Amino acid sequence: MAYDDQNVFAKILRGEIPCDKVYEDEWALAFRDIAPQAPTHVLVIPKGPYVSLDDFTTQAGGDEIAGFVRAVGLVARQLGVVDPGYRILANIGPDAHQEVPHLHVHLFAGCDLGRMVKKGLV
Repeated sequence: MAYDDQNVFAKILRGEIPCDKVYEDEWALAFRDIAPQAPTHVLVIPKGPYVSLDDFTTQAGGDEIAGFVRAVGLVARQLGVVDPGYRILANIGPDAHQEVPHLHVHLFAGCDLGRMVKKGLV
């Protein structure tokens, strides 16, 4: 799938759409989800034009990959969710219901997040 530079996250990165920014550096931007699914629900996105984790890990350089992963950890520490615990989730592709075609990681925290996967899927 080709990257669509008109997706909502690309527009946020360009400053065309506002966001409730939590963190930003040269590799990543983190902001609060507009429809939170947990008391803490933050999206972390790489600044480059990547659709999926596969796209990111095959096209991005090592510094960019490391910078993005570090940003996720920094955001968790900044939000104070490391000790009580948090979940990160990346929906990739149609079977996972990826809604925005720009790689993004959801960081959920602030309550008991329940099971990892809904019972009865297998």
